[in-house]
Amino acid sequence: MSPHSDSGPAHAHGHERGHGRGRAAAETSGHGHGHHPTDVDWDVMATQLESGAALQLPGLRRAAAHLSELLGPRAEAGRILDIGSGPGVMTCVLAEAFAGAETVAVDATPGLLDRARARAEKLGLGDRVAVRHAELPEGLYGGDGPGGEGLGTADLIWSSKLVHHLGDQQGALDALARALRPGGVLAVAEGGLPVRFLPRDIGIGRPGLQARLDALHEHWFSIMRAELPGSTPVVEDWPAMLGRAGLSRVGSFTYLLDLPAPLGETARTFLHTQLTRLRESAGDMLDADDLDTLDVLLDPEARRGILHRPDAFLLSATTVFTGVRGASGG
Repeated sequence: MSPHSDSGPAHAHGHERGHGRGRAAAETSGHGHGHHPTDVDWDVMATQLESGAALQLPGLRRAAAHLSELLGPRAEAGRILDIGSGPGVMTCVLAEAFAGAETVAVDATPGLLDRARARAEKLGLGDRVAVRHAELPEGLYGGDGPGGEGLGTADLIWSSKLVHHLGDQQGALDALARALRPGGVLAVAEGGLPVRFLPRDIGIGRPGLQARLDALHEHWFSIMRAELPGSTPVVEDWPAMLGRAGLSRVGSFTYLLDLPAPLGETARTFLHTQLTRLRESAGDMLDADDLDTLDVLLDPEARRGILHRPDAFLLSATTVFTGVRGASGG
């Protein structure tokens, strides 16, 4: 699998968007049979997004604690934006970590915002968590041009696996940086290492299935990027991009999802759902041998299936890139 996205057909990342993992409007047109393989229906994916993010909760909480350290004396942030929030798992983590802040979940999919609102209410955070529907990237710019006026300003802006779903990645970072208050922090989770969940040789088909799924995802990702409205090639040097956006004290940190074998039921179900999506949306890009292997992995009764095999694990690394807006606003 790949660190690029939480939404690709071969991706088993547990991040929310995140993972959150991106919620670009251009990708909400469908998923599965009869649709383009790069289409993503975020309403359909909502439960999977929540499950994946729940697996990542320890890492997300560590990320929030690190952001509090970066803010320093501003750690009691007044306003936080979670851009591309999905079902609001990280939104609520941030609301818990910054008890004095108003935390706003921003997404293009109303159904995901409904889930974010319900999650906040369930956790007793309903009075401090707001939701905001915004088409992205248009919502970053507001009605009068660039600058984040449409969403207002914030002391902390978090965005996970969203920017790579926007055609002009540098332009999106520029807009997010301008929406920061002086001294505020922008954090974008846009890097890491490919997810691993199986040994190289799993006793079914040709060894190296995971590497071939990585290659499939890279192919999918290239197509997705090329077809985005306003797609602009850029060297994805995230620290340099944050610097060009006018931010200082640029840095990064990485947190791990490390669930050893044997996996529990929640993680196994998550992987089974991810592999099912892969089989349905990108099966025509795999050869017959790998398709047969996937069918065994997906068989709920098979001893060597993902729901039962003792060697299944879940390991991934998510890198968060950060930058600070200067005290003068520059």
